[in-house]
Amino acid sequence: MKIKEIFEKKKPIVSFEIFPPKKETSIKHIDETLKYLSELNPDFISVTFGAGGSSNHNQTVELAKKIKHVYQVEPLVHLTCLNYSRSEIAYILEELKEADIQNILALRGDVNSKIERKADFCYASDLVAFIKKYGDFGISGACYPETHMEAANEKEDILNLKKKIENGAEHLISQLFFDNDIFYNFREKVRLADIRVPIEAGIMPVTNKAQIEKMVSLCGASLPGKISKIIQKYGDNKEALFDAGIAYAIDQIVDLLAHDVDGIHIFTMNNPAVARKITKGIKALI
Repeated sequence: MKIKEIFEKKKPIVSFEIFPPKKETSIKHIDETLKYLSELNPDFISVTFGAGGSSNHNQTVELAKKIKHVYQVEPLVHLTCLNYSRSEIAYILEELKEADIQNILALRGDVNSKIERKADFCYASDLVAFIKKYGDFGISGACYPETHMEAANEKEDILNLKKKIENGAEHLISQLFFDNDIFYNFREKVRLADIRVPIEAGIMPVTNKAQIEKMVSLCGASLPGKISKIIQKYGDNKEALFDAGIAYAIDQIVDLLAHDVDGIHIFTMNNPAVARKITKGIKALI
């Protein structure tokens, strides 16, 4: 089932994100994680994608197969394009067709000086257009409540987002954020730009100090005073930070649901306890 069709049947939806394990020894662990996540009945599970030249893309496809055919949950496969040619992307799309995987999150991907950047796709909107012409896939895109770090300004970023929609994207997942007012302001401006597709709010619980600091530096998300104080006070206490971070995430989600968000996408960091705690905390609201 395409994600667009899921939204036509219900709102809000709740989905999870996982990433392929980097070590063979983690394969068993990811199976256990998927089993647990599937029991929480998410509307879909997204799987992140390796950089160009990495065997990680094979793991992504294999995990997506397992999510769909073993655990009976719809997968959303992340697909980056910056380090791939059109023929390479076409090959991956054929793999997805053969596996009956219908949903793709089309991304440009991060610039990596160690991997050759190819000229076939410059932007995510180019990949969206290619996928749309190539086959009958459900296409999702990313959006940035605090503006993409490489965009000249907010106006340019929203125009780029609109191009993704015009090229065929049917659903958006936001980058992580910690201040809901930023998301509401972004949503209002996006709707004024006549972008009407469902927008899921991307939520990353603060459960690891080093991890969240790295993510914030990569995507440019701001840390409001409340979450900064939580990190400062509990950053060196793993259990305390986990509890405080989950509580903050649940508080965010409760407020988002009260403001009629289309969906919640939880970055699980492959930790089923994160999904379990949050799902339990909002069970009566969805």
